[in-house]
Order: sequence, then structure tokens, then C-alpha cells
Amino acid sequence: MPELNLAQAVNQGLRQAMETDPNVIILGKDVGRKGGIFRVTEGLQQSFGEDRVMDTPLAELGILGASIGLAMAGMRPVCEIQYDGFMPSVLEQAICHLGRLRSRSCGKRSVGLVVRSPHGGGLRAPELHSESPEAYFAHTPGLKVVMPSTPEDAKGLIIAAIFDSDPVIFFEPKSLYLSLKGEVPTGPYETPIGMARLAREGTDISIVAWGSMVHTALRAAAILAEQDNVSAEVLDLRTLTPIDIEALVATASKTGRVVVCHEAPNTGSWAAEVSCLIHEKALLKLQAPVRRVGGWDIRMPAFKLEKYYIPDEDRVIKAVRETLSY
Repeated sequence: MPELNLAQAVNQGLRQAMETDPNVIILGKDVGRKGGIFRVTEGLQQSFGEDRVMDTPLAELGILGASIGLAMAGMRPVCEIQYDGFMPSVLEQAICHLGRLRSRSCGKRSVGLVVRSPHGGGLRAPELHSESPEAYFAHTPGLKVVMPSTPEDAKGLIIAAIFDSDPVIFFEPKSLYLSLKGEVPTGPYETPIGMARLAREGTDISIVAWGSMVHTALRAAAILAEQDNVSAEVLDLRTLTPIDIEALVATASKTGRVVVCHEAPNTGSWAAEVSCLIHEKALLKLQAPVRRVGGWDIRMPAFKLEKYYIPDEDRVIKAVRETLSY
């Protein structure tokens, strides 16, 4: 299998989905001629034409609104919101229409579309370009929220999202676009939505993460094994909604201790939901309270301070040691 970075893997998934189904179309700011700000859609307009890969004005609410109409007419749109900090602009359409249409039509009408957006920090970008807004969308009934951490999963999940009958918010960790390579099967395939991935087996404590924080967790687990002789298990959620409750309960029951790490602020975060689910479903298996490691309850700071905001291995290791000593 060839090695691809995450951007190339998503590109290949988009291309193969478009080859499979002529109803798959792409729209968004700079997705056509420029191939996307991170080159995820590079070459697709040249291959499929301007009718299927469409550049739009910088109008996020209009991009999603048009995509909803296209999906209701039988198309399978994949729309891109250029940066995660612009995602709040689409909340009106996402909350009031996208997540409600199946329920509003008593199941007679589905809205199969994908909203792609880069996610999180790590690139030292300006304000509104390094946000982690997943909780807004995971809190909205009717939406599926997906965030891969490997090129292989990125390709399989984007194809699965495109052919899902429900709307999918597809976050792509921007710090992993070019920095991470992995083997990716050449042909089309789907990675199941709603199924977590065991990234590392362990026996002493579980670290639950998603997106780029999976790799921070893996680095922390390696250091803990070397320095503390601690066997840390790492669970990659991959899908935030529908969440894989069985996998959460299994890892919590196995180790008895859990640390949840993510980039967003802890208050009102999806990490809070994960922590609550573990306490509700596996309380009698726990030997310590679930601990969260997240961004601080402030706005993402200017790029010079970004490294102090995003959790690193040291903060994860500290949380693990404190949980083990409980």
C-alpha cells in the first residue's frame, strides 16, 4: 500500500467517491482552481469539471444552505468551510434545518451531505483559524460528527460520510495534513462511522482522544512506558456522534482509570460528555475519577502562545500520574 499524508488520503477518498457516483459534488471557497487552502481538493476540478467542483463566494451560511437544497434534490454535496473558526457562521442552517429535516419529514426525507472543515491548532495561524468547535455540532441532534487521526481512517471515513444518508460534519486536524504519513489502501473502502479504534493496548490506564490529540496521547503513552513502567491504553474515538459507548465502557472497565484529552476548552466540551458517559456506564469499574486534559477556558491565543494552550505530552503525563496515584 502506498504511503499518503492525511490531505492526500482525503483527496483520494473524494476522487473515488466522485468516480463511483456522479451525484457527488464539491463546493466551497477556493476548492476548485486552487485545490483548497490545504490542497485537499487539488486536481479534482481538472478531472471532473466546474459543474462538479465549484468555487463559491466567501459566504459560509450560503454554502451550507445551497448544499442542503442540493442534497434534498438528490445530489450528494461535500461542502468545505475553509477554517474551523468560520463554522459558527453555519450554525443557523445546521441547527434549524440540517439536523431537523429527517425528523421534520417523519423520516420521508434524508439529507446526505458532508460538511468538511480543518480543525484545531498546531499551525500558528491567526485568530479564528485554530478553533475546536466540535461540541457545538455534537450537541445538535441529527448530525454525525467525525474526526480521523490517520490517513487510512481519513480516506475510509470520508467515503463512508459521503454515502451516509445522514448529514456528517467531517473535521480534519490541520496539524496532521502534511505532518503524518501512513499506508492507505489503493481502492475505495469505507471505515464504519460510530466505531472507535484501539490505537494502543494497555492495562494500567486508558487515554481517550480524537483528532491530533491521539498522537499526543500515543507519545505520552510511550514516555510513560519508558519512565514509569506504566501500560497506557489509547482509544481513538474517530466518531464523536454517534459515539462508541461499548468501546468506552470496555477500555474503562479493563484499566479502571481514564484520562480524556482534547484541544477544546474543558467547560461544556465533548470531553465532559465522554467523562460523564464513563461514570454513568462504568462507575463500579473505576478506581479513580475520570480526568480531562483540554485547552484552557480562554480563546485560542495568538500564535506565540499557542503551544501553552494546546495540551502536550507533559500535561497528559501529569494527568495520568495524578490519576494513578488517586
